[in-house]
Amino acid sequence: MAKTVKKEPVEALRDKIAELRTLSQENNIDMSEAIAKLKQELEAALRKKARALTAWQHVKLARDPRRPYMLDYVGLLFTDFIELAGDRRFSDDKAIVGGFAKFRGEKVMVIGTQKGRDTRSNLIRNFGWPGADGYRKALRLMKLADKAGVPIITFIDTPGAYPGIASEERHVGEAIAVNLREMFALRVPVIAIVIGEGGSGGALGLGVGNRILMMENAYYSVITPEGCAAILWKDRNFAPQAADALHLTSDCLLELGVADEVILEPTGGAQCDFELAAEAVGEAIEHNLKSLKKMVVAKLIDQRYEKFRKIGVFTECAEKAAKEKSDAK
Repeated sequence: MAKTVKKEPVEALRDKIAELRTLSQENNIDMSEAIAKLKQELEAALRKKARALTAWQHVKLARDPRRPYMLDYVGLLFTDFIELAGDRRFSDDKAIVGGFAKFRGEKVMVIGTQKGRDTRSNLIRNFGWPGADGYRKALRLMKLADKAGVPIITFIDTPGAYPGIASEERHVGEAIAVNLREMFALRVPVIAIVIGEGGSGGALGLGVGNRILMMENAYYSVITPEGCAAILWKDRNFAPQAADALHLTSDCLLELGVADEVILEPTGGAQCDFELAAEAVGEAIEHNLKSLKKMVVAKLIDQRYEKFRKIGVFTECAEKAAKEKSDAK
């Protein structure tokens, strides 16, 4: 006798909704009330499931190729986008895209990392791994925005800067370091949004903002879980344990003060509804931009500097307390 496999609550609810829809269509019966009730139960079940996700599961969700990428948000949120190419030194890195646009009628500079959706486009975008040319292009556009006096909005979705020989030959580390230094001096509001992966200096090269926003299922970390596992355990299979130790999820980083706001995603994740996800991102950009525009230039620069100076204060306090305890003995 065949063993009956019990379905998960989410799967069972989806099947029931599909069954009622079919029944309604085939027999011309109004089942809208029952379907609406089941949808509410499904949403609650999905939220419960999302809250139970491990850090590693969040990482895998952040990497889901069905999620909206930077150019998807540009198409849904911005108008009159004019892409600007090249770093004026060597080449145009397609892993970073940027240009002037309008956000709800206001002129902005939008810059972000872009992945591909198939083999061809991933090769063009270098799988979302920017090189030195990409960071120099981003800085060129930021300085252009600074000169024009328009806010800068960055979208971050990268596992890190490209670690290949060509990238090292063109000094990717130096390019990122210069970006960090120069972004602190920008005189316009800067909003950075982690929409998927936020890996290492590759993410931070676009991430020095007055506001750091994170999508609910995004992650932001000094290193990828696989890289951390390879260093600590000499085995990438320990990536799930590394993900837990890194505290890289949006809720952890909000609590630690690294992220300023978590943008809630549609039920099931941003990949389930691009328009709803973009609407949530748009609302977050609008209210943060509104508050930042009230600041004078000196305050904008000071606020950005102080924000990053405060990161790590917990470790400093712990060391100070330990020293005081030792001195007391």
